[in-house]
Amino acid sequence: MQERVKGTRRKATPVPAFESAPVSTTKGHRIVLGVDPSLRGTGYGVIELVKGRPRFVAAGTIHCPATWERSRCLALIAQSLRDLLRQQPATVCAMEGLFYAQNLQTAIIMGEARGAALAAVAEAGLEIYELAPRKVKQAIVGYGAAQKLAVAKMVQRVLALAELPAPDAADALALALAFAQEQGRYALSPPKRV
Repeated sequence: MQERVKGTRRKATPVPAFESAPVSTTKGHRIVLGVDPSLRGTGYGVIELVKGRPRFVAAGTIHCPATWERSRCLALIAQSLRDLLRQQPATVCAMEGLFYAQNLQTAIIMGEARGAALAAVAEAGLEIYELAPRKVKQAIVGYGAAQKLAVAKMVQRVLALAELPAPDAADALALALAFAQEQGRYALSPPKRV
């Protein structure tokens, strides 16, 4: 208060991206990014909620050849998501939650891919929520153990797509759609914020 009266001002200190305030509250999100992380094929899907209805914006898969080392794949995943978020500024991210793999090595590799994706999305200042794969399938198909093809067909139908999306992109779009569905209603177990 005394600084105001005297006319002196404090210098504004820059705030790092990881300390920035959240973009908005969960109920106000309009553009949702879904991410299905995997080392060799990370799927992404972006939808926009227009008057409560989902509209397709973008989808694809970040492919990494089997000959690439893991570090190169992780760098590509992070950079590709950064580029996507510059082109399609989302307000929230729905990411596939961890699942329990029987193979420890597979779980570690999946965790690394998920970490690269989380870091890239967090840098952009988005709120990140995780959804369990079974919960997504339940929300989209109505059956928690549905096959990938059933999920892809339902995503195609809901978003009125001309052709079936690629499997990883379909899973990412399903994540975005399931999150949008959750935010429109009261849920006993809301998505977990990461």
